[in-house]
Amino acid sequence: MSMGIEEVLNTTGSYVYTNVGTSMMPLLREHRDVMVIRKKDAGKRPRRLDVVLFRRPGRRDYVLHRIMRVNDDGTYWIMGDNCMTGETVAEDNVLGILEAVVRDGKHVPVTSPAFRLYSHLWCDAYPVRVALQRLRRRLRGALRGARG
Repeated sequence: MSMGIEEVLNTTGSYVYTNVGTSMMPLLREHRDVMVIRKKDAGKRPRRLDVVLFRRPGRRDYVLHRIMRVNDDGTYWIMGDNCMTGETVAEDNVLGILEAVVRDGKHVPVTSPAFRLYSHLWCDAYPVRVALQRLRRRLRGALRGARG
């Protein structure tokens, strides 16, 4: 009988798994990159730009997304690196924090300068990315209408 994610985190303190899904691209490549997640410390709150594993309330699915903002009420505004919209997540739903990524056999800790630079550039550029995505959609729609 295999253990679930929460049981593994509670028993071993960490969870290592191959990425499934595209919401965290380009940081994580589906079925190729390995995530190393450590159990959330009870006394240490996750911070902006941390990539956290959380469970959606009332559901059994787990999501690994980035904290874009810590709200005044202590909740987190979280979204995937490949997403344009986010969601609010309560502290109690956060189970673990990404500690490292293993890509092509190379262990890259989240404390590495390259990882930190990527996180800042990608997240600080969010407003520009959203504007470009909207422009792209409008152009596609205009092109379809012109062909129509």
